[in-house]
Amino acid sequence: MGVLVTGGAGFIGSHMVLELLDAGEDVVVLDNLSTGFRWAVPDAAKFVEGDVGDPGLVRRLLSGNSIDAIIHFAGSVVVPESVADPLGYYLNNTCKSRSLIASAVEAKVPHFIFSSTAAVYGMPKENPVAENAVLEPMSPYGTSKLMTEIMLRDTARAHALRYVALRYFNVAGADPLGRTGQSTARATHLIKVACEAAFGERPCLEVFGTDYPTPDGTCIRDYIHVSDLVRAHRDALRYLRAGGESEVLNCGYGSGFSVLDVIGSVKRASQSDFAVHLGPRRAGDPAAIVAKAERISKVLGWEPRLNDLDTIVGHALAWEKRLIEYRAAS
Repeated sequence: MGVLVTGGAGFIGSHMVLELLDAGEDVVVLDNLSTGFRWAVPDAAKFVEGDVGDPGLVRRLLSGNSIDAIIHFAGSVVVPESVADPLGYYLNNTCKSRSLIASAVEAKVPHFIFSSTAAVYGMPKENPVAENAVLEPMSPYGTSKLMTEIMLRDTARAHALRYVALRYFNVAGADPLGRTGQSTARATHLIKVACEAAFGERPCLEVFGTDYPTPDGTCIRDYIHVSDLVRAHRDALRYLRAGGESEVLNCGYGSGFSVLDVIGSVKRASQSDFAVHLGPRRAGDPAAIVAKAERISKVLGWEPRLNDLDTIVGHALAWEKRLIEYRAAS
């Protein structure tokens, strides 16, 4: 049997493909390359360029490759962009996910793993935040992901489809072996942006808000290494194949770092005192959000291996250096 990975040429998706291939899985990647890269998909995986919202294409892929599981990453992920273009996010993240789920039901694919987000919580009343907390997204991005969670819940009640939705906290770092990493131009992830500033690829790093009710006034986030994240997906796949019931699980470490903490870590690791500009708050950003992470370990048996901010930053810097060297040689 095989696994269809949507968005498998992107940051997290390309790490997932490597994880599955390393485990001996047959992998099919579907990606429209709007933000992903063809070179990020190893030759050992079958690559198809196309849109996850194309039901005819998806139907052919599912029926022609003995797919028993879909891992769904394809979508748009920038919170401020979603505020400016809500309909675009509801199309890309919600409507196209609905199409993919319908194709899975039609093809009788039994297992579905969904890339959700901590943005479904909005501004949590308590931190760490548990999976049963009130869901009040602050952005169309968060709402678009929550809508897909709801569609999966209702579909699983009506059809023979079981799923795991993983609510990501802040994903960062890069493959420790240097095979892939965050390569998207104009990325907005803090650690990626800080690494670019450290290497002089950006004139400065902008901090959005210094008046939040946090110890240093900047936002606090739970940063998870991308390699630990994709191992959680593989654990979820193993769980579903063993007969596990549908689940929604946080995917984070349970500890938070402020924006200034992250900047300090990048400056120390890179030995670069890059410029930092302190700016106003950005729409859609909660002051703090940290995962209550016990349940994912209990249900999936997942345990983090790279739970260290400096390790995450070190791998991200190593990948950024590799990208710069590649561009210089091209």
